[in-house]
Amino acid sequence: MIPKVGPMAAKQLISYCGSVEAVFKEPVNVLEKIPTIGRTTAQNIVKQEVLSAAEFEMRFMEQHGIHALYYQDPKFPFRLKQCPDSPILLYQQGECDLNTKKVVSIVGTRSSTDYGEDWTIEFVKQLAKHDVLLVSGLAYGIDICAHKSALDNNIPTIGVLGHGLDRIYPAKHAQFAREMLNHGALLSEFTSGNKPSRENFPKRNRIVAGMSDAIIVVEAKKSGGALITADLGFQYNRDVFALPGNYNQSTSEGCNHIIKTTKANLIESISDLEYVMNWTEDTNHSTDQDDSFQTELFINLSLEEEEVLNAMMIKAQPIDLIALKVKVPISKLIQILLQLELKGLIKNLPGNQYKRM
Repeated sequence: MIPKVGPMAAKQLISYCGSVEAVFKEPVNVLEKIPTIGRTTAQNIVKQEVLSAAEFEMRFMEQHGIHALYYQDPKFPFRLKQCPDSPILLYQQGECDLNTKKVVSIVGTRSSTDYGEDWTIEFVKQLAKHDVLLVSGLAYGIDICAHKSALDNNIPTIGVLGHGLDRIYPAKHAQFAREMLNHGALLSEFTSGNKPSRENFPKRNRIVAGMSDAIIVVEAKKSGGALITADLGFQYNRDVFALPGNYNQSTSEGCNHIIKTTKANLIESISDLEYVMNWTEDTNHSTDQDDSFQTELFINLSLEEEEVLNAMMIKAQPIDLIALKVKVPISKLIQILLQLELKGLIKNLPGNQYKRM
């Protein structure tokens, strides 16, 4: 709530001060020396006027069954946490595990056609066999089509909002939002009173992209929220997919473009997702305990390499999950995984997943 303190600056403050509480106890002359903070922001922190606003928000949360997920909370989406601009706090209404094994987001234009909607309905129906969590933005068009199909097929679904949880936008989707609270959740980084303003939706889109393993763009024009989500997913090293369409159809221009520029995999059916994400194996009857085994002692392995290898299994795992297990930043983990791959101990699979040899 502090002016000019976004997620990255907030993490910077906590890192330098040691805790959230410590941030509000430091004097101005200490705070202003923290990189990117400066005197004006330091004075805003010391004024502490935001604390009464925070108390008001906590009362609102208690009244409406909303709980906050701090970015160091184990329930905070670990995939999203790996993104440098991830929120410091998320507000969740409804009970849903945000760290399930497979998370897919489906996004698209508000001006969807029968072609895009029919494909989405059939695709989501096929997704049910993979025990996924489906994420979208509760908007008109492809978003709400994906949510409705998820509810019809008993797939938990998350609606990420570009406003506070004191309202639903668009209002026509309120009944679906209520259903999602019983089989999914609503998620936002905005406090109550925040309206669905234009600048909020790109922020919303980064959450949709960051908390997903795969981002599927069904229909998109040359510019718009769906392409922003796809581009963010590409930057976050997520697997992006796009449904191709007629070259002269405006709602397919965006999809065709990101396929042509190799920012997205072409997707026509569930089998394309399964191939790229390596989801063809049946893992329903296996457990981590069954697949794991003791690492042999290799003389040429460093302690870090041994730790990463011990955390891996015979079945494929996404890099985010490995990072969570060993508590190593992805940038550093990539280097360790490369060394293990060069030593013939692991294999890199499609979908940014790894398995033991």
